Amino acid sequence: MTLLQKTQKAILSRRSMLRSAAAGAMFGPLFKATEGQVSAQQTVNKNSSPSTLKITDMRACRLAANYDYPLIKIYTNQDVYGLGEVRDAGVEGIALVLKAHLLGKNPLNIEGNLRMLRNFSNHGRMGGGYSAVDMALHDIAGKVFNVPAYRLIGNKNHDKIRIYADTTSHPDPKVYAERMKKRKEMGLTFFKMDLQSDMLKDRPGALNERGVCTEKGLGYLCEYIAAIRDVIGPGTPLAADHFGRLNINDAIMYAKAFEPYQLSWAEDLLQIGEGTQYPYLNWKAYKTISDATITPVLTGEDIFGLQGGFDGLIEHRAVDGIHPDIETSGGLLETKKIADAAELAGIRVAMHHAGSPIGAFSGYHCAATFGNNFLAMENHALDMPWWQDLVTGVPKPIIDKGYVTVPEKPGLGLELNDAVVKEHLRRPGYFEPTPMFDDVILSGFRTGGPWPHFDETGKWCNCVSYE
Repeated sequence: MTLLQKTQKAILSRRSMLRSAAAGAMFGPLFKATEGQVSAQQTVNKNSSPSTLKITDMRACRLAANYDYPLIKIYTNQDVYGLGEVRDAGVEGIALVLKAHLLGKNPLNIEGNLRMLRNFSNHGRMGGGYSAVDMALHDIAGKVFNVPAYRLIGNKNHDKIRIYADTTSHPDPKVYAERMKKRKEMGLTFFKMDLQSDMLKDRPGALNERGVCTEKGLGYLCEYIAAIRDVIGPGTPLAADHFGRLNINDAIMYAKAFEPYQLSWAEDLLQIGEGTQYPYLNWKAYKTISDATITPVLTGEDIFGLQGGFDGLIEHRAVDGIHPDIETSGGLLETKKIADAAELAGIRVAMHHAGSPIGAFSGYHCAATFGNNFLAMENHALDMPWWQDLVTGVPKPIIDKGYVTVPEKPGLGLELNDAVVKEHLRRPGYFEPTPMFDDVILSGFRTGGPWPHFDETGKWCNCVSYE
C-alpha cells in the first residue's frame, strides 16, 4: 500500500463521520458533544434551515496591496454568506467562472461541490478559484452548524499559530540586519530572509554568466546570513528564499554553502524545469538535492492538491518540508489532507501566505488541526499598518508576540470591515452583481446528461448536466 493510499484510508473514517454529522444536521443538532472549547450544547443555527440551503450568488472585489487580494463572497437563500480569497496577485475571475456550477447547490455538501470544480483547477494562481470557494463554503457551514471552521476538518491541536516573518532584502548586510532586528522587535520568533543572487551583481566575480553565484559569490551571500544571525541569535529559526534560477547542481552548491548557518529551510531551490514545466513537482530532482546536503529543503507554495501535486514529494520523501499556500493548494479540506500525508511520512509543514486576513484565518483554522509536524505560517504584510483593520471580530493585534489565536466563533470567525476595505479597492465596485458569470462555461468534459446542442428547430439547447 502506497503512502497516498494509507493517507486516504486514514482520513476515510473522519470523512465518514463528518458526512454523517452533516446529514444529521439537516434535521437536528450537530456536534452535541465535541472536544476543545466548542460548547457541548451548541446546535444548528436556528436562523437557517440546512436542508433547503441553496447558493444564490457569487460576487467579488479586489484590494490593492503589496500583492492584490481578490476576495469573493458566496451568498445563499437564507442570508448566510461565506468569504473566501483567491491567491494573492491573482484575479477574482478565476473564482467567478465557477459560479454557474454552484448556483442552486447546497453549500453544506462541501466535498461534492469541490469534486465538481476540480477540473477547473491547476497549480500556481490557477488553484486560487477552487481554494477561495472552499474557504467560503467552510465559512458558511461553520456559521450554519455553529462551529469554527477548523471543527469541520479535524480536531484542534494548536490554540495558537506561530507566524514567520518575511523580510525584504537589501544589498548592504548591515541594513538588512537592521530590518530583521525590527521584525524581532515586533515580537516575531521565526524569521525568513530573501537571498537573491542579484544582490551581488555589482561585486566582481560574484556571479557567473547565468547570474548564479560563484564560490566567491556564495561567500558574499553567506555574509548576509551571518549578519542576520548576529541580530536574532544562534538557534533562532531562520529560513531563506529567492535564490534565482538554479538547476540541480546549483541548488546543491548553495545548500551546502548554507550548512554552517543551520537554516530552518532553504526554500524553492530548484527553479529550472529539468523534465517538467513545474520544477516544484520534480520529486526526483528534489530528492537528489536533499540527499546531498544537511540543509533542510522545502518547496510547495505553487502546488495544487495532494494527488498529482504533493504526493510525489511526500511519498518519495524528496524534501524535508512542504510549503502549501491555502490559496493555491485547495483550501482547508485539501490542505488538511496534504498535511496529514506529510505527517505520516515524517515531513514538516510550513504554510506560505501573502494575502489578506480572509485567506490568513482560513490558514490558521486549517493549521490548528495539523500534527506536531507543523512549523509556522508566513505573514507577508507586516509593514502594512491597515492589514489587520480589514476585518472585525478577532482580537487586535492579530499577531501577538509572534502568534495568532485561532478563533472559536462560527465559520472563519470574522467579518470584513467594509469601510476600510472600500478605502483600498483596486477598482470601483464592492461585491457588485455578476450576472455575466451565471451561465455554465463548457469545460470539455461531461459527467451526465446530454451535451448542449442545436435542437431540431435550430434552437440552442444548453442542457448539460454536471450532477
